[in-house]
Amino acid sequence: MRRLKRKQGTNWFLTFVLILGCLTVLFPLYMTVIIAFKNPSEMTNDVAGALAPPSSWSFDNFAEAMRVTNFWSALANSLIITGITIILSVLIHSIAGYVIGRNMRRKKGYKLAYFYIVSGMFVPFAILMMPLVKETAQIGLANPIGVILLYLVFYMPMNVMLYSGYLKNIPLALEEAACVDGASTWKTYWKIVFPIMKPMHATVAVLTALGTWNDVMTPLVIMSGSENTTLPLAQLNFQTQFGTNYNLAFASYLLSLIPILIFYVVCQKQIIGGVANGAVKG
Repeated sequence: MRRLKRKQGTNWFLTFVLILGCLTVLFPLYMTVIIAFKNPSEMTNDVAGALAPPSSWSFDNFAEAMRVTNFWSALANSLIITGITIILSVLIHSIAGYVIGRNMRRKKGYKLAYFYIVSGMFVPFAILMMPLVKETAQIGLANPIGVILLYLVFYMPMNVMLYSGYLKNIPLALEEAACVDGASTWKTYWKIVFPIMKPMHATVAVLTALGTWNDVMTPLVIMSGSENTTLPLAQLNFQTQFGTNYNLAFASYLLSLIPILIFYVVCQKQIIGGVANGAVKG
């Protein structure tokens, strides 16, 4: 008996929506790139001139933007703050997620702790801003160390929720077998559970990196007036001084985008796996 193969027609509506979504992302990126490479004399008000590529591809705007924004110093500060935040988030939040995730069904205290921590996702930063500024200044944490500690607190609700959800994909029998062989809970976690959670580590690392790298409010209110300027804070100061120089502004935007884009491309496979496997199951 022959099976008739149905030809699935093209869903033109979804295709149109997909193309429209791609254009929504690619068009601003295209404008950013060509404006960053153009000379100020090539900036015109007509549509054809605005969409046209630069007459010569020169990196002069990038070199000037790096000089004006003190790019290398701001980049180093951003890399240090983001890197330390990622490492500590993966280490601390994974342990918290493991402890809560494995015990929340058996003990109500852990379940209450889970909901208490996750509820922090719904607290607006504007409410915490002024108290944090005063407290960090009083205890001497108006510096990168204070910013890192605040990031660990800010991203703990989301990361604990992700780790707790991912634990449901790890059979409890693995840990029970390790305990039978004489391994302690601490050793079982680091030798068995922690390596298995590698996809979620990548997901947490990228989400934390994106939030930390692009954040301007926390460094602004905590390190305002200090020399420890991050890239987003340098961008803000740059806009204040050179807001009408679009060529330099767009060149500086691309410079701040490149490092985090490279980080995402390297870890994208782990991100997809972590998000798919870390979905909370009923």
